[in-house]
Amino acid sequence: MAGDKCVALIAHDEKKDAMADFARRNQHILSRFRIVATGTTGGRVLDVCPDLNVTRLKSGPLGGDQQIGALIATGEIDVLIFYVDPLTPMPHDVDVKALMRLAIVYDIPMALNAATAERLISTL
Repeated sequence: MAGDKCVALIAHDEKKDAMADFARRNQHILSRFRIVATGTTGGRVLDVCPDLNVTRLKSGPLGGDQQIGALIATGEIDVLIFYVDPLTPMPHDVDVKALMRLAIVYDIPMALNAATAERLISTL
């Protein structure tokens, strides 16, 4: 059963397969947490891990990044895992930067790639 701690999962389009694979490999750890995710990312995670406690928010470009930012600001997010695609231009890049800034300001552990996510999740 999911606990009180909350993990946020976000992945850019080209990284969604990698995020789903990460969730599948780490399902036993993630099952101990509440999970919030942007819309499509959350759907992909639920496709491979239907038993996880995932709350899907709006997609990133439609405000999902900002919703997660608000949850960080209110102290509801404990860890942010955001698989960023640095090679594809993002029309909502300012929202992505604002989300990262909030994670830094509120001192939330944040992984921006698979290698860091694997290390971070192993410490939870």
